[in-house]
Amino acid sequence: YSNFNLMVQELEATEILQTDFVSNVSHEFKTPISAIEGYATLLQDDDMSISEEQEQYISKILFNTRRLSHLAGNILLLSKIEHQSIQTRQNWYRLDEQIRQSIVMMEPKWSEKEIEFDVDMMDVEYLGNENLICHVWDNLLSNAIKFSPCGGTIYIRMMPEGEKIRFSIENEGPQISEYSMKHIFDKFYQGDSSHKQEGNGLGLALVKQILNLCKGTVSVENIPGSGCRFTVIL
Repeated sequence: YSNFNLMVQELEATEILQTDFVSNVSHEFKTPISAIEGYATLLQDDDMSISEEQEQYISKILFNTRRLSHLAGNILLLSKIEHQSIQTRQNWYRLDEQIRQSIVMMEPKWSEKEIEFDVDMMDVEYLGNENLICHVWDNLLSNAIKFSPCGGTIYIRMMPEGEKIRFSIENEGPQISEYSMKHIFDKFYQGDSSHKQEGNGLGLALVKQILNLCKGTVSVENIPGSGCRFTVIL
């Protein structure tokens, strides 16, 4: 018994050490990344004469620093959520309005692909952490846009069901393989290698952790024919 308890304590200490390391490294990453991004932005200044080739290099530096910054931010948020057991800073707000704002914020992404929206949402009031839940809609919407074909349609539905709220989002993109279905909410898992440069494999893991904290659920299913549907229950 004593040896078993010692083993448990050592495993716990190892997990805390690992989590602290990841969190601290992610935090320290943000400062130099911000500095690189700032100087690269200054190099893009119209007053500076640079060649077309140099302009391309600067654009690539900015693109990758923003990816790193986004990754560090997601790791920090995920690490924080994994150590929370209750929602903090809860207030009543309109869930349908929050989702509409998320759609508007992503207008440059979906307008570039000429994506249409078919939205049917009832007025729903929800008690929760507004900033935290926002990450759920942003990630699910971003994924739907990413995998939608040009000129496709994204379908969004939300309605109350008794004391629960059901939200679903579906696109007309490729279906998810059986293997990917089992791992899609795992950290750093990316099922479609062709889109690896557009993400870091933490978005859906973040969605899952946030909903676990909110006593909610998220599931995914393929739609007969083409596309897939993510369903959130709050």
